Amino acid sequence: MSSPTSQTTIVPHSQKPLVTRVYPTESQLDDTIRKASDAQKSWSRVPLKERIAIGTKFMDEFKKLSDEIPLDLTLQMGRPVSQAPGEIRGFLERAKYMLSIAGSSLADVGLEDTDKPGFRRFIRRTPLGVVLVIAPWNFPYLVSINSVLPAIIAGNAVLLKPSPQTPLTAELFANALVKAGVPRDVIQVLHLSPELVTRAVQHPLVDFVSFTGSVGGGRAVEKAAVEASGFKGVALELGGKDPAYVRADADLDYTAAELVDGQYSSFLPNALSDVRTGAFFNSGQSCCAIERIYAHESVFDVLVAKVVAVVEKYKLGDPTKPETTLGPVVSLASAERIRKQVADAVKAGAKPLIDEKRFQTAETCDYLDPALAWTGVKNSGRGISLSKFGYDQLTRAKSVHMKIKTS
Repeated sequence: MSSPTSQTTIVPHSQKPLVTRVYPTESQLDDTIRKASDAQKSWSRVPLKERIAIGTKFMDEFKKLSDEIPLDLTLQMGRPVSQAPGEIRGFLERAKYMLSIAGSSLADVGLEDTDKPGFRRFIRRTPLGVVLVIAPWNFPYLVSINSVLPAIIAGNAVLLKPSPQTPLTAELFANALVKAGVPRDVIQVLHLSPELVTRAVQHPLVDFVSFTGSVGGGRAVEKAAVEASGFKGVALELGGKDPAYVRADADLDYTAAELVDGQYSSFLPNALSDVRTGAFFNSGQSCCAIERIYAHESVFDVLVAKVVAVVEKYKLGDPTKPETTLGPVVSLASAERIRKQVADAVKAGAKPLIDEKRFQTAETCDYLDPALAWTGVKNSGRGISLSKFGYDQLTRAKSVHMKIKTS
């Protein structure tokens, strides 16, 4: 069977095609990677202070898109348009922080205290070269900023491969970087088939791969990297199964809202929708979403009743309408998997508490303080993004030991 030559993004709530992108040929992909490698050499010579200034200008360019992004994002992956501004805020917060620590994180590490007479030693962070970033669809901006901007500020070139579900997010991201002053070949967007992804991962001019997605996808990326010639760096940020425990002394009104939606005031008009890790936010499609709950037996029945009450406040419908608070899952296949999980649970003895008629209109986290290291969490993955350590994995420590003339 021949490999696909293009991809088409399907709007989750209407199942209509939104946009099609044609894959490059193998030779076109190789040419793109060569351009990135050549451009990186010049970009790495741009003083760090100037790269940081360009990064700051990029934030201004991205802010200009605040009115355009919500609907585009909703059409691609189905999250209610009213909740998209939260991802924009989180994106800009992470960008601002990573820019603020770039100078100190990438500065030379002096060893004067232990230098011997006639010698000077220090450790310098040098860019790796070409970094391939493979981004997910569920939070395409909020996750890709973790690797893309630090890699570029550190002096690398980036090849950004978005999910086929959210291709426009990467294109918009890259265009804002170019408008801010990043050379066009230093940030390039790649739409690739699985076979071409493997080729890109194994390409000798690709020095590092940053992947965020499923455990299965992460294994495939790591396998491709291991089988490539040389020794290629890989960072994997993969899915998890987040539990919650409700103690006997918990505030149950607050707790129920947190478990379901991720923010106590989320149904109030001034809620900050970027701080959400609940089970239902983003239709449960978050690596930080609560997936199982343990409760002390003394509060179990009351907690269940309060959780049901919170869930019943959701309005499922067309995610492009501002009154909708719960959108569709990303695909029909995902919906079928969820229905089967529910059916299997009920068959095994679980008790359905939500009347399905409330959600018949359906036809078809994720927050992290950027000062904290986001590691390969939940025993799945490796590598670090965000925080000062995010720069460490995108640079190479070069030890310098110089003999100097003394009088």
